Amino acid sequence: MLEILLIVLPVFVIVGLGYLASRLGLMRDPDVDVLLRFCTGIAIPCLLFSGVARLDLADNFKAAPLISFYGGALVAFGIGYLGARRIFGRRPGEAVAVGFCALFSNSLLLGIPVTERAYGTEALSANFAILSIHAPFCYLVGIVAMEFARADGRSALATAKATARMMFRNSLTIGIAIGLFVNLTGLPLPDPVFEGVQTLGRGGIPVALFALGGAMTRYRLQDGLGEAAFAAGLSLLLHPLITFLAGYYGLGIEDRFLQSAVVTAAMPPGINAYLFAVMYQRATGVSASTVLLATMLSVVTASGWLALLHVVAP
Repeated sequence: MLEILLIVLPVFVIVGLGYLASRLGLMRDPDVDVLLRFCTGIAIPCLLFSGVARLDLADNFKAAPLISFYGGALVAFGIGYLGARRIFGRRPGEAVAVGFCALFSNSLLLGIPVTERAYGTEALSANFAILSIHAPFCYLVGIVAMEFARADGRSALATAKATARMMFRNSLTIGIAIGLFVNLTGLPLPDPVFEGVQTLGRGGIPVALFALGGAMTRYRLQDGLGEAAFAAGLSLLLHPLITFLAGYYGLGIEDRFLQSAVVTAAMPPGINAYLFAVMYQRATGVSASTVLLATMLSVVTASGWLALLHVVAP
């Protein structure tokens, strides 16, 4: 277990250093915003592009891992919504924001580096298969649910247009789409160009982790702590549990796919969960608390899931 913990800790040490730098005034809020914009707008889309552009789709894009991962995500979202409504008495739009925290795993900023440290760079191909539809899927579910939950009289057509605008303006989606285009068309890319884009993308991961730590200083564990613990539990425990049970016992997926699917499912909700709540101004305090609490707890829970995978899928 100690060896497993040592695999996970360096990732969270970078997050902690970003948090400490921000707390000590070595990095101001505008600096954090610049780093986050660079990572989410340039570096991470480059990483997704390079990962998808030369991904062996026939070998890595399998239905079973996607069903186990996204089936677990949908169940966690549904229970998060119902729990927020029935247990905590939240209004429909607020309940959607709470459910979104259980739906949207931090698959990029934490899932990629944790998987890479645990299983090596070659294991990331299965992660990229999941990531290729992660942001579109989650935003589609969240936006549609939120638009119909809000009592603003918006029509189904207007909801569809709002969803499409969000999807096609998302730089992560654009990076994946361009990568898929290059992959499917066989468009030749000079190796120096591809390697440059790939290096930029991979270099963005530690920067993004550092910036994530800096952004954590904006959150406080003071608003809706019970709801935050509830959503964190769904994200860190229920989602990976369903993914594991469905993948290992139900669908019998290969070890490398099981590892990537469970590790990705076990990641806490990322900053996107908070940004989604801010976009609609629904349950922003609870979303912020969930991101902070789940990220702290994931040091232990992610180690536990890696330990389990070490036994069943070595």
